[in-house]
Parts: sequence; C-alpha cells; structure tokens
Amino acid sequence: MRRAGHSVYSGAVRKAPRLNAILERVNDARSVDVAELAGTLGVSEATIRRDLQSLSSGGLLVRTHGGAIANDLDAEIPTQIKAVRRQTEKSRIGAAGAALVPDGAVIGMSGGTTTLELARALVARQRIAIVTNALNIGSELIGRAGLHLVVIGGVARPSGEMVGPAAEAMLGNYHLDMAFIGVDGLTAEHGCTTYDEMEAQTDRAFLSQASRAVVLADHSKLGLVRFAQITGVANIHQVVTDRDASPAQLESLRAAGVDVVTV
Repeated sequence: MRRAGHSVYSGAVRKAPRLNAILERVNDARSVDVAELAGTLGVSEATIRRDLQSLSSGGLLVRTHGGAIANDLDAEIPTQIKAVRRQTEKSRIGAAGAALVPDGAVIGMSGGTTTLELARALVARQRIAIVTNALNIGSELIGRAGLHLVVIGGVARPSGEMVGPAAEAMLGNYHLDMAFIGVDGLTAEHGCTTYDEMEAQTDRAFLSQASRAVVLADHSKLGLVRFAQITGVANIHQVVTDRDASPAQLESLRAAGVDVVTV
C-alpha cells in the first residue's frame, strides 16, 4: 500500500497521466484523499482539488469533503484520459494484432486507443489496405508508403470516430479480409458492448463486411457489460488481450468457441 505523501514518481505528473492515475486509484481503493494524492503524484493539493472537480464534472467520480469516492454509474471515459491508460498493455496488443495481418490484406479498423496501437504497429508494412472510421488512425497512417488508406465519413463522435448511416453505407462498398474492433465491455454471455448505440451499429457494419472478426481489448474490458451491444461472441473469431486478464473470463470466452490470445 502506498503511504500518504510518498511519491512513486520522479517528479510532478502531467495532467492526462495524472487524471488517469487518480481514476485508477479511486477504482482500486473506492475512495481517495487529496493529501495522499498530492504526495503520491508530486503536485499541490490545490491541483488535486481541481483535478477531482474536473473528473466529478464529467461524472467519473463523486467529490467529497477532502477527497472523492468511486462513481459506479456507467460513464464513458474521455479519449484524452483513455489514451494514457494501460499504454504498455495496449502496445503489446496492437503489435500482436499486426502479426495476424498478412501482406496484401484488406482490413477494417474501428476507433479506440487499442486499435490506434494496431495502426502504429502497421506503419512499416507493405501492400495493406486499411479502412477506418477513426480520424486519429487516419492521421497516423496517411502518407505511409505501402499502405492504401480509406477514411470513411459520418457523424463525428467526441472520440473522433465517424458513425451513423453515412459511415455504414460507405462501409458497404468494401470487402474486408479482417475487421479489428475495440470494445468497452466483453463477456461470453453478453458479447461485445460499448457506450453509444450509434457507434455499436457502425462497428457491426465493420464486422458484417469482414471474413474474420478480431477484438482488441485490454484486461480491464473483460467481464464488463456496457449500454449498447455490438455483437455476440458467436460472431467473433479471435480476441487479443493482455496477460493480466482474469483466467475465469478467458476460460468463459474459450468455452464459447472464441480463440483467445494473451500477450
């Protein structure tokens, strides 16, 4: 257990990683204390109070006198915070996903911080066509020699994903050898789920155009069920996750017929 006032960091932590660290702490401990967080993260108590107020305004925790407690409501974490959560695991998952892609393949990629790591692992590959609805993935891959990039349009979500009927109609023009999707929840019983119903429908369009469906998800997504279902596990061929995933969750997915890879 970390002691109040004892920093595990070499200096003050920048805002996005700091907000991530606060959320991780409140998720683990269910409550946090301003003084302890200030000491752990190497910043002032005034900074921590502002951080807690910001996270509380976003519905990600509940502000209390002297600290905060966990908010168990199903709130979507902002993209700028997601981007620094479990970065090491996501990088490994992205690299493992890239290893599944043969030269000459046409692949679809939905948005998400883990699929972004897949894109980064593919930048040096040759003769691959990529269809995506994510602006950050498009920005990562544009102009890369050897890659043919298609970015589809639609209604823009705060995450930078283009969704809705226009996106789905454009996806209907392409056959995909593989589709890689990110999820916010994954269980054998409820399948792949996410926070937004329009995003779920566009993700289904990716899967319907693909010969092979692959889910990229770090261990924190396993065992969770979110608002909108993307698809059941019967429609998923493979899941790539990290080695910290719950053995019980991995076993339930395998028992449902899903090929699960841990990295």
